[in-house]
Amino acid sequence: MALHFERSEFDARLARLLARMQEEKLDAMLLFAQESMYWLTGYDTFGFCFFQTLVVKADGSLTLMTRSADLRQAQLTSVITDIRIWVDRVNADPTLDLKELLSDLDLLGARIGIEYDTHGMTGRIARLLDQQLASFGQIVDASYLVSRLRLTKSPAEIAHVERAAALADDALDAALSLVKAGADESDILEAMQGAVFAGGGDYPANAFIIGSGAEALLCRYKSGRRKLDADDQLTLEWAGVDAHYHAAMMRTVVIGTPSHRHRELYSACLETLQAIETILMPGHTFGDIFDMHAKIMDERGLARHRLNACGYSLGARFSPSWMEHEMFHMGNPLEIQENMSLFVHMIIMDSDSGTAMTLGQTYLTTSQAPKALSRHPLEFLNR
Repeated sequence: MALHFERSEFDARLARLLARMQEEKLDAMLLFAQESMYWLTGYDTFGFCFFQTLVVKADGSLTLMTRSADLRQAQLTSVITDIRIWVDRVNADPTLDLKELLSDLDLLGARIGIEYDTHGMTGRIARLLDQQLASFGQIVDASYLVSRLRLTKSPAEIAHVERAAALADDALDAALSLVKAGADESDILEAMQGAVFAGGGDYPANAFIIGSGAEALLCRYKSGRRKLDADDQLTLEWAGVDAHYHAAMMRTVVIGTPSHRHRELYSACLETLQAIETILMPGHTFGDIFDMHAKIMDERGLARHRLNACGYSLGARFSPSWMEHEMFHMGNPLEIQENMSLFVHMIIMDSDSGTAMTLGQTYLTTSQAPKALSRHPLEFLNR
């Protein structure tokens, strides 16, 4: 098998899940999140764009229902031994196959948790599944049960996170070697992704963000490339990826002569990020992080130009997003714990002046001050 972790690591994760299932009085879980299947078993595929689910019973047994195209994928990349195939056909309803499987697994009348809030569960599948299981047993929305378990990383996971962070640094080095007036965004993007691949890394769970000029104010990837002007701005958001574990970074590079507004916004980003570093530790919540972000930005008159979130948890993620569920936004009560990998970003987009400024990196939490995983300083970048 092609596994990124020892079998004992998967055994420990299963034990944690079974303990939580017992607390929630669940007889079984239906995992639809590819991240959950990967974390629990090593199963590595993008086949979740079709119907598939991993049935986890309270006795620790694992049964995967998937398509024939993923049979060998599961056999090669996971610890799952019980793999059932639903057959592609006209008007296929795999939820009926799943209901029959659950009956075979003696789960009729059971209390079953389901991961609804995931890209592996379409609205159509959710409706079909609810119809099939309406009178089968007690259905519980358990969307975040495994997601919360994934928040704290084991030493083996941290090794992958740290390797991903090194690859993110390599990508920034590759970009900065090319950024100058007249440089083509295509070459910069190629160099960044190439650095990750050259270091043995993976595709990211979502596209790298690159934008210059007016497009430096965008927070999403868009198609199309341009060449940098003599005086320009370039916003980059990217991640190093190792065994699907992500370590993200974000920077805005000023080309040519920086404006006063660029330096003013950079100062706000740096001050805020440094203040957050003093509370990014156990004893504080995700909401506390956002509150610090909002307080400093708003005191500087930047309320209209900041975002309503300033980062999120990272881990092993699959398309279409490398973001975990838990974000730094107003009122989030989740407590920060040791061994979380957290991406904190400062994003200021001043549409009035057309000025962009960003600053972000991934941290590993400890019992006290967080550990920045990048070797790059939080300096003003000017080329």
